[in-house]
Amino acid sequence: MTNDVFSSFLAIKNKTPQWFRKYVPNWIKAKAVSFYWKRYDLLDFLAEVTGKLPSHTIRFFVYRYVLKISIGQQTSIHRNCRFYNSKGILIKNNTVINRDVLLDGRKGLIIGSNVSISEGTAIFSLEHDPNSQTFAAKGAPVIIDDYVFIGSRAIILPGIHIEKGAVIGAGSIVTRNVPAYTIVAGVPARSIGQRSTHLTYFLNYKKFLG
Repeated sequence: MTNDVFSSFLAIKNKTPQWFRKYVPNWIKAKAVSFYWKRYDLLDFLAEVTGKLPSHTIRFFVYRYVLKISIGQQTSIHRNCRFYNSKGILIKNNTVINRDVLLDGRKGLIIGSNVSISEGTAIFSLEHDPNSQTFAAKGAPVIIDDYVFIGSRAIILPGIHIEKGAVIGAGSIVTRNVPAYTIVAGVPARSIGQRSTHLTYFLNYKKFLG
């Protein structure tokens, strides 16, 4: 596996003092490794539980100060959203992420300002290589520019760059980069039109118990 989570584990392992590797019993080393992965699983579980809380204020406190998600001003994240490697996610200002959205920060995810992401969308930055003998992971950062609108239950695959003002139709699977102000839809997503380039709106949508 070559994902960032495993890479960070290897980085910590390589910094382990020589005396620890040489003299500490293997059972203690095994406990240390187990603790690392349990901590990772705990943060993943915490992110999922936090998403179910009916308070936007409490959710944002946990997202920002415990899970270390970088979130801009006037951005809202509605209930039941899930995160992989939350500290690898950056969300800018005035963006609305609706319910049941999955955001994957394992290889990095940047979401611009005034982006609208509809319910049930999944954005992945990491996947498995089906041709790998070891089923190794592969991926790349996903970048979503300002004023992008993503329809319900769309799927964005690793390494995709969706440029400013683009629209992703509901249920689409995005397998290649999307040019600015282009409307795409389908499986796989293909261009079906162009959007106005004169976009000046500011999103500021929060539900009381959303």
